[in-house]
Amino acid sequence: MAATDRRERILTQARELLSGPDRPTVEQIALAAGVSKAGFYREFDSRAALVDALRLDPEPGTRERVLQAALELVGDAGLTALSMDELASRAGVSRATLYRLFPGKPALFVGLVRTFSPLEPVSRLATEMADQPPEVVMPELARTVFRVVAGPGAPGLGLMRSVFFEVSSVSPEAEAATHELITTILASVGAYVMRQMVEDRLRRMHPVLALQSFIGPIFFHLLTRSLVERVMGLDIDGEQAVTTLAESWLRAMKPDTTQGEVHE
Repeated sequence: MAATDRRERILTQARELLSGPDRPTVEQIALAAGVSKAGFYREFDSRAALVDALRLDPEPGTRERVLQAALELVGDAGLTALSMDELASRAGVSRATLYRLFPGKPALFVGLVRTFSPLEPVSRLATEMADQPPEVVMPELARTVFRVVAGPGAPGLGLMRSVFFEVSSVSPEAEAATHELITTILASVGAYVMRQMVEDRLRRMHPVLALQSFIGPIFFHLLTRSLVERVMGLDIDGEQAVTTLAESWLRAMKPDTTQGEVHE
């Protein structure tokens, strides 16, 4: 069999198999094409290379539909319990399309964090407001977190809960998203906080601890807000609440009057 004929037969059979609900193996694709597994790998380095060669470009809006379906599933049961088959069914796409958009759970989780978490809005804001003082920037960062997570039309807390538990458990599926989360925040908000410390606008301490002490109360408030309101009958304005928490952080981070002398 000529190499060009073999390649075309593999592509033809793969296109047919991948359009169905199942995720065929390399062995199944090779068998359907009437070639050996070795013959398959002579034409394509990997299954991913085959999918790339097929150019299975999804329709416009497919990525958004998959992410929305993933948000619902991850919010309900977490990333570890997520079934890619169920996700494909919920989003109304084939497995081939799903895996072309997101080769696995790590890539999917990164997509969720980028799309629905406050990561990018907060990082962008910290960069845009880099020349303004902490008294202006930090409360606005807190309000931005609230708007993205719990404001009108926000996706809710399901993803944030999943991010917290997946990151804290250091699950393999969340490793890539965790790395991106930490590096992006440190490069934006962390860099801003460090500059303010150097300029003696904030108390000097390890920037990671400073960020944890800022984010922790806000995140805890978001997680418990609805429960506290229901149990205690309170009506808490969300933006005002996180603004108050940010202002409390600013008071705690106020430099000592002698701090500049200590660091000279």
